[in-house]
Formats: sequence, structure tokens, C-alpha cells
Amino acid sequence: MQPPAPRQARPAVRLSGPDEEATVTETENENDNPVDPWLLRFDGFDPEAEGYREALCTLGNGYWGTRGAAPEARTDAVHYPGTYLAGVYNPLSTEVHVGEAIGETVAAGEPGIRTPFEPAPGAPTAGVPGEHVRDDEHLVNAPNWLSLWFRTGSGSSRVGDFTAPDTGWFHPETADLLDYNQELDLRRGLLTRLMRFRDARGRVTRVQSRRFVSQASPHVAVLETTFVAEDWSGPLTVRSAIDGRVANRNVATDRLLAHLHLMPRTTRELRGDAVLLEVETTRSGIHIAMAARTRAYSGDTLLEPERRFLTDSSRWVAHEFDLTLESGVPLRVEKVVVVSTSRDRAILSPSMAVATWLGRLPETAELLAAHEREWEILWDEFAVHLHDGSRQSLALNVNTFHVLQTVAAVDADLDAGVPARGLHGEGYRGHVFWDEMFVYPVLTLRRPDLSRILLGYRYRRLGEARAAATAAGHEGARFPWQSGIDGREVTPTELFNPRTNRWMPDHSGLQHHVGLAIAYSVWGYYQATGDVEYLIEQGAELLLEIARFFASLTDYDDVFDRFDIGGTMGPDEFHDGLPGHPGGGVRTNAYTNVMVAWLMRRAVDTVAVLEGRACRPLWNRLRLGPDEVDTWERIGRRLRLAFHADGVISQFDGYEALPELDWAHYRDTYGSTDRSLGRLDLILNAEGDSSNNYRVAKQADVLMLLYLFSAEELRDLVEELGYSLSPDQIRRTVEFYRTRSTHGSTLSNVVHSWVDARADRERSWDSLCRALTSDLDNGRGGTTHEGIHLGAMAGSVDMVVRCYTGLEIRDDMLWLHPVLPARLEKIAFSINYRDQSVHVEVTPTTLRLQLPSGGATPIRVRVEGREAQLYPGQTHDFVLGTA
Repeated sequence: MQPPAPRQARPAVRLSGPDEEATVTETENENDNPVDPWLLRFDGFDPEAEGYREALCTLGNGYWGTRGAAPEARTDAVHYPGTYLAGVYNPLSTEVHVGEAIGETVAAGEPGIRTPFEPAPGAPTAGVPGEHVRDDEHLVNAPNWLSLWFRTGSGSSRVGDFTAPDTGWFHPETADLLDYNQELDLRRGLLTRLMRFRDARGRVTRVQSRRFVSQASPHVAVLETTFVAEDWSGPLTVRSAIDGRVANRNVATDRLLAHLHLMPRTTRELRGDAVLLEVETTRSGIHIAMAARTRAYSGDTLLEPERRFLTDSSRWVAHEFDLTLESGVPLRVEKVVVVSTSRDRAILSPSMAVATWLGRLPETAELLAAHEREWEILWDEFAVHLHDGSRQSLALNVNTFHVLQTVAAVDADLDAGVPARGLHGEGYRGHVFWDEMFVYPVLTLRRPDLSRILLGYRYRRLGEARAAATAAGHEGARFPWQSGIDGREVTPTELFNPRTNRWMPDHSGLQHHVGLAIAYSVWGYYQATGDVEYLIEQGAELLLEIARFFASLTDYDDVFDRFDIGGTMGPDEFHDGLPGHPGGGVRTNAYTNVMVAWLMRRAVDTVAVLEGRACRPLWNRLRLGPDEVDTWERIGRRLRLAFHADGVISQFDGYEALPELDWAHYRDTYGSTDRSLGRLDLILNAEGDSSNNYRVAKQADVLMLLYLFSAEELRDLVEELGYSLSPDQIRRTVEFYRTRSTHGSTLSNVVHSWVDARADRERSWDSLCRALTSDLDNGRGGTTHEGIHLGAMAGSVDMVVRCYTGLEIRDDMLWLHPVLPARLEKIAFSINYRDQSVHVEVTPTTLRLQLPSGGATPIRVRVEGREAQLYPGQTHDFVLGTA
């Protein structure tokens, strides 16, 4: 790779002082052009914002991801250079003390790392009542391949000075920085850092680094660093390492848990310019091998410096060499890294694989060109173009970019799910939740093959879900609230409350609705693709086994001829039981019961779709009972719902009787923002109270139904249950829950934006803007440094594509009913519907649908109640607002 031409000043994401939040500014360049929606830029070095920047500048491809840490960074209170491999988890055991205040933490004594709630040194450790050993499974922080240290001056060094800042190695925290900026090119998947610094002798050096994690070669990453001595000549020492001396330390509260996941296996020098490190996870036994080739160039001339091979107890390996800088002459160091794990297929061993692959790689310029071509294809498929203003356009591209980095290079051989925090950090321990429900629509409408592959993660864990249901005394498949490597329930049973320094019980494993989310995604894929083969091979088995589980959860009341479900926990997450009964779950949760009614009908539909088809192996595995389908149909029509006296849908039975929270008191005491009150459950717990006692929600629960279904569909579902649901009831239900949510989840703004899209477009747009920038504006006091919020990112993109266009797939038709917010002049994107591309453009007055030429089957569309049939090669304009 050659250094790029100097750029003119560009619009940027600029970080304010440490007491202000990060914002996406709408500055303009000297030509008064609008902000470039494809560049995310950070100016200046800000230690307090470094973790947040590292997460937003993560590069990945679905196989692995690496945070945007500085190459010379080491894990400390400022930096966290994490690398994560999809599906690579490891469990560790920790002794915890439930209900007792914690004194010294696991992290105490580790240099440079202290939890924000850690007491002063020497504080007593709590007693042992309530102690027990717990297992926690984590997405493993893999060896740091980025390590590239340099120093101006001469002389070799010892391995022992690797982390010593006083040995002359450059570090941005201690350097005299003259310029420092980072630029993430979203269109190319390329992260660039440019800095200038003055050393102890007053000499000025310019250093530019560029890196990418290849979309074309999923096991490959490249780091290129160019040095220019501006006003001096002399020696430069470079150390290129792979560092296996890493731990899981990204999340403050998780630092109380065991965190050393890797054991050393081997280090060696592959040949004159490459080194190899292999480690193994302590309990899951996964081998991870990395090989790094480091070369130096002056122009196009390959330099041959004498190299020193360094290693340390098989946990760290490096090449170190000396170069000579000449004033004004660029000198380029290229580091190419290849990774493999023992979970990869068609390899002899990870170490053999990386050694072989590294030897076959082309030059880095060719690697970059192939990488950029893949991104060009992805953006052609996924880009959503807004004509409203740069801030939202940039945020939309950032969110799409990070969704694609998490899943784009996933193939059928990679057994990985959709982690809620992507491959960007260790938030939620890298587990897979129901957040995938917000991701699949974005994928299914563009690259349905990715949805099918990722749903395979759930299918391969169907056996474990069946075992979980059986163990609980139920039928079918009970999927875990949090899933990791093998599909066991890995939801923690304790949650650390930093307000009390105590562990408190965590009953979130009662959220059985994750199975409903899986079934919803299965059916959504089938509706978008018409892929009956998928139903036969995997989808029907998933959906019907989930239906069996929920059917077995129901209780029948023969007096009222109603089915009901108890002992559950809805998406709200603030109610794990009635007052005085924590962990007992609630009954008649509206979200759960309506979704189960929907599921039962889809189960009946699935059996009908497959009737008469050649799928005997499927029926042999399922062994449907003679009355099973009839039972599903009956449950789907007789599930109970609860309503308030004024007709508002009750979140659960007994919710109306709960007292109101004194919102004014808590806003005055803790602040009025979503962030300050988002975890109101922890605040109440610290006061000896409980969120079970109040009408309060962490995020949308009942309103989730209006996110998943149109008002018309929801009305049909409720009426088929034997209840009425008027438009006025829907309006009052929305208003009731809007004022009682803390929006403690980033998903909440997505849902509220969707719900408001028809009734209050301005409020909807405001909620969408908050959802779009929930990570970009999350610098101070937020959790983006622990990984981006993938569900919110995908949901905000989906909001623009589906909600504002009214796009649905129903009755084998593409339905559209656009209603754009006043500040949105135009939306343009492409979708993949029934194996053909459909280009969609929407303005306040016109909808244009365009199909490419070819031999594809015509598609049926319904626009504002008017049906039409579109043929390949046809462009059809619909005038809006005339129905």
C-alpha cells in the first residue's frame, strides 16, 4: 500500500471536553460542501475517550474483529486493544459473595486497571456468607496482533522492557504530540491514523498508519505504518509482536470475575520475516494460531534489516529490527497477519494453516484492492441514501458498517451467532440474545443467504434447547436468554450493582421470549424468500419445536375457556415477579401471549405449507401427535390478555394495581436523561426497593407488538383472541407506556420511533435520531467502549427502510405505504425480494419501484391499497396520498 495523498480538512466527529458528550458535528469544509457521510473522524488525543473511539473504529469481517486501538497501546486504564473471533468462547469459574459488599476486587493489584467502584486500597474484603462458585462463559479476547512499537534512537532492547514506557518506546500518552487524528473510511473499511510528535531531542516525526481486516480474505488483516523524519535523520527501532498476554478486562463489573482465558502453546520464527504464536483456551480447548509477516520498504525497495527474534514464555513473540530514516524520505513497514482456530474446517491444524496461508498471500496492495472490491459490493447491496442532512446520513452509514462487519463474511462453515455487542468489545460477555431479531430484517431484505447461515447457529443448538425444555418439565425446545458456544443457558444468576458494591440476584433467564424472536426471524426469512427448502431442512423444525415448548407452558382455565402463561418475564426486564415475589415471573404478559398466539398460527401454517411435500425425515424427527396441530390452533385463539379499566393493554396481570413511581423525585435526584435513569432497577435496589413495585419499564414491552406488527395485524391478532382493540385503545396504550419507560436499552428508541411513525412523525424522527446516534453520542458515561449496540444499529437502519416506507411482506406480496417525516426529503435503497433486486425510491409524493431485466418471475406489490404486478426490467411510479 502506498501512502494516500494528503486530504483537505474534512467534516468530523469531534470529541468535546471530558465533561461533554461526543457529538457528530455538521461542520463544513472550506468549499462549503456538506459533511462527507462516509468518513468518521476523531481529532486530537483524548485519553478519556479512547475506549469509546476504539469501539467505533473496530474493523472486522464476521470471522474476527479488532478494536481501533493504537498499535503501540497496551491494556491499561486508557487503552484496550481487543481482538475477538466469532464463536470462540471459554468458561471460567469465580467465587462470588451474593448480597455482601465487595472490598478488594479481582483487579486489585493489577497495574493500571481499577474498577470505577473499587474501594480505596486496604479496604476490607467482605465476609463469606452466601459465597459460591459460578461459571461464566465469555467471548475470548484473543492475542493482540496489532502490536507495533517504535522508538527514535539506536540500540537493541530486552524482552523485559516491553511494557516499560521509560525505555524510549513511543506512546501517545507520554509523547509531545503536535497533531493526532483518526479517520475511518466507511466505504473502504480502512482506518487511518496520522500523528506528528516531537521527541526528547526536539526532532519532529510524522507517522501514518493504515489498517484493514480483509473482507475478501476473512483470516487476513494488514497494518501499514509509514514514518517520515521531518527535520532529522537517524536510526529507528521497530518491534512487531503478537501478544498473547491478554485477558478479558473490557467491562468494569466483569473485572470481578476470573479473566485469564488463554494458555501458551508455542512460539516460533517461521522464516526470516515472520513469527507465529499459538495459544489455547483453558476449558473449551480451542487453539488459536496467529502468524505475522513484517517487512520494511523504502519506496518500492524491500529492505533487509537484521532481525532479533524475541519471545517470552510462549505467550508473546516479536521481531525487532533497526532502520535508518532520512529526512523527508518515507519509510514503510507492512505487517500482514493471518489467524486460524481449531474450529475452522478443512485444516490440518491452526498453526499449519496460518503458516501455509501466509506464504501464499499476495502483496498488500493486492490484498487492499480485493478488500475494497468486496466493500463496494456490500455497499451496493446495503447502502441507504438519505437526502436530509449529513448528521443522520453519517450515522446511518456508521451503523450499517458495523452491522456488516459483524456478519458480512460469515459463511456456512463458520458456526457463529449474532453477538449483541458485535465483535467490538466484551459487553454482555459476547453472548447472543434476542437482539438478533432486530438484525435479521436488515440482512434478509438484502442478503437472505446471510440470514439463513446465521439462523443455522440456532438450529445447531436445537438439541441443547430440547434438553433444556425436558429438564424444566416441558416439551419442545427452550432456547436460552443468553447463548454462547454450545447453546446452554449462560445467563448469569447474579448481577453486580456498582451502587452498592454487591451482587444481586439476576432472574433474566425467565425471558423465554427469545424463542419467540427466533421463530419470528425464521418466518420472516421464509416470507421474504419463499424458500420452502429451508423450512424442510431447518426452519420448520425450529419453529414447531418452539411452538411445542410454549404450548406446554400454557395453563388452561376451563371456567373461562382461556389459556394463559405464567412464570415469565417480558422484554421490559424490570419485572421479574410481582411485589414481594422476585424471581417468580409474571402472568399474562401481553407481549408473550400475543406472540405465542401468532406463533401457534404460524405453526399451523407451516404444517399446511409442507403438507404433501417430500419431507419424511422432518416428520420422522418431529413425530407430531394426532391432535397437536389442532391444539396449537386452539391455543392461538384462546390465550388470555389483561386490560386496564380504560381499555389499555396491561403489560401483565396485576400491572394496573402497581403504584406510580415518583418520577419528579428521581429525576431531581439522579438526573433527567435516559442514561441517568436507564438502570432504575439498580437505583431502587440500592435504596432497598425494587422495580417490581412500580409502573416502570426499562424498555418497550407491550409496545414491542406495534414494532413487530402493523396496527392492522395486531388488531386482527387480538380480535381473533376474542377481544376488541380499537384505534383509540391503541393510541391510549401507546401514550400510557411512553411516559413510563426509562429507555434503559438502546433498542427502546428504535421501538418508540417505529410506534410513533404514523401518529407523530416529528416525535418519531426525534426518537430515530437518538437511536441512530446511540453509540456515536455515547462517549462519556456510556457503555459503547464495551462494544457497539448491534441491535439498535440494525434497528435504526431498518426503521428507515421498512417503517418510513411501510414495507411489509404479506400474503406473498410486497406491501408499501410510505409516510416520510417532514425533515426527510428522499430515501433510496435496494432490497432482494424473491431472488431479484428491487430498487426503491421514496419522496413525500412518489414511490418508484425498479426491477432489473432478466428472466425472474414477476412480483406482486400493494401500494397504499392498490395492487400491481411488476415485471423484470420495469419501472413503476406510484403517486402517493391518492388512495
